Amino acid sequence: MAFSVDAVLMRSLVRFVVYLLIVSMLGAMLLVGAGWWYAHAPLTLASEKVEFTVPRGAGMRHAAGVIEDAGVGVDARFLTLLARIGDKAHTIKAGSYEVRTGVTPWQLIEKLASGDVTQGELLLVEGWTFRQVRQALESNPDLEQDTSGLSDAELLQRIGASETHPEGLFFPDTYRFDKRSSALAVLKRAYDAMQLRLAATWEARDPAMPLASPYEALILASIIEKETGRAEDRGLVASVFANRLRVGMRLQTDPTVIYGLGPEFDGRLRRVHLDTDHPWNTYTRAGLPPTPIAMPGEAALRAALKPENSEFFYFVARGDGSSEFSRTLAEHNRAVNRFIRNGGGR
Repeated sequence: MAFSVDAVLMRSLVRFVVYLLIVSMLGAMLLVGAGWWYAHAPLTLASEKVEFTVPRGAGMRHAAGVIEDAGVGVDARFLTLLARIGDKAHTIKAGSYEVRTGVTPWQLIEKLASGDVTQGELLLVEGWTFRQVRQALESNPDLEQDTSGLSDAELLQRIGASETHPEGLFFPDTYRFDKRSSALAVLKRAYDAMQLRLAATWEARDPAMPLASPYEALILASIIEKETGRAEDRGLVASVFANRLRVGMRLQTDPTVIYGLGPEFDGRLRRVHLDTDHPWNTYTRAGLPPTPIAMPGEAALRAALKPENSEFFYFVARGDGSSEFSRTLAEHNRAVNRFIRNGGGR
């Protein structure tokens, strides 16, 4: 009889264990299903597009808090747990992100893990002055404004530049960056880019060029940049200045005079401006001015260090963007009378 009771108890115990296992499995399946549903259900957003920045060194828990605070309708604890379950918690990347309506928690985690950051953009244009560079830099809404309030000298010191004047030191290009990047860091990239290109073109220079240093090449390139209306004329424009430098003839280039006038220039260059001496007036002073007058592009750098061979000493704008080149002053004067009857040219 005892055996019979023990057998019944054993069978009951087995049935109970099986029942518990089934309930546990069903519970686990329900939990997995709920987790899967949560991971792939669209989140509510405070607006159609929400932006947030994950700071450097932040872990998943910190990042999840940033996301929740930014207006993404997600529970930071569940998002952190989901990232850990998916083995993504240790692979998230810092940077600026944006999410739009319809994003799911799992898509959000994958975005963080892949570093699918949004980027800002800064365009620096050939021929711009440093005043224009600073204006573009400090008005860019995606940059951390750490240049505001710095003098030009302080700014150069912060980026590690050895020069004392900022003009022409930055390479004109489109610079993309993680939003909320340092403005100084982006400016340093532009400075380093110019240093690399200047060094490369200096190494490949025509040894006959009358230039004593890469900085002098940068100065000449900036003048060529401002004086070239059409790309096909750039090599000959450079040859005119090279020929003048070789014989000690003044460059007599209007853009240097205009640069020296600074904010006082009203858009009209007058004879009094050409006759008034200042360090950048290449009508009153021989040789190159003391600094560049703008940012030259790579083509202007190449032209400054490898100009075309010519016997030209003069050129004048034709009015359509191109230039008329002359060997002698008499030829030049005839070209001036033809194209600019009120005077002008070089």
